[in-house]
Amino acid sequence: MGDGIQLIIVNNCNETVWPGILGTAGHPTPNNGGFRLCSGEEAVLQLPDWWSGRIWGRQGCCSDQKTGKFYCQTGDCSGLLQCMGTGGIPPATLVEMTLGTPKSPLHFYDVSLVDGFNLPVSMVPIGGGIGCGVAACEADLNVCCPSNLVVKRQGKVVGCKSACLASKSDRYCCTGGYANPKMCKPTPFGHLFKAICPRAYSYAYDEATGLKTCRAPQYVITFCPPK
Repeated sequence: MGDGIQLIIVNNCNETVWPGILGTAGHPTPNNGGFRLCSGEEAVLQLPDWWSGRIWGRQGCCSDQKTGKFYCQTGDCSGLLQCMGTGGIPPATLVEMTLGTPKSPLHFYDVSLVDGFNLPVSMVPIGGGIGCGVAACEADLNVCCPSNLVVKRQGKVVGCKSACLASKSDRYCCTGGYANPKMCKPTPFGHLFKAICPRAYSYAYDEATGLKTCRAPQYVITFCPPK
């Protein structure tokens, strides 16, 4: 066991982002699950070895002066600033990772569009050596989101649903009779997401190009990474 892994979270967007964090069952949730990150700021998270969980960006957040409730236009987690073990409401671009296990020292990570898209994001290893992959969706999918998948708030497109989220069908969600790699195929929308964001996970069994491996001491997660 080492001294853990450092995640550097950078907000390169033009507006404030509120990162949400959720540890997988049995793993701690750092920073109580969320914090505010102004445009141009960065934050450092120290994670234990073998940590597993997800990080996503929330946008358009504010507190209701009357009720005191916190609300985000995308990625909201039960109206809380600190998500405290609650996941974000899709659509939200997810950064997922398992930083080693007792059986394997390798780190596995991906940027997933399976729950839809709200913000461009990347995860880049620092000092991992040859063969370490970059997981990313650097493009703004909201710009080319099919009209039946669009999520709008106050007249502005803030998110793009996945076909699963929009249809809730076994075929598109790779559930039921479709819950295996043979039957689970990318939808036309999955193909579109993949063409624009080839380094992201676009459907449930997209391991071939979506899942990255490395063993690095540091990773940089950037919201709105430079294209």
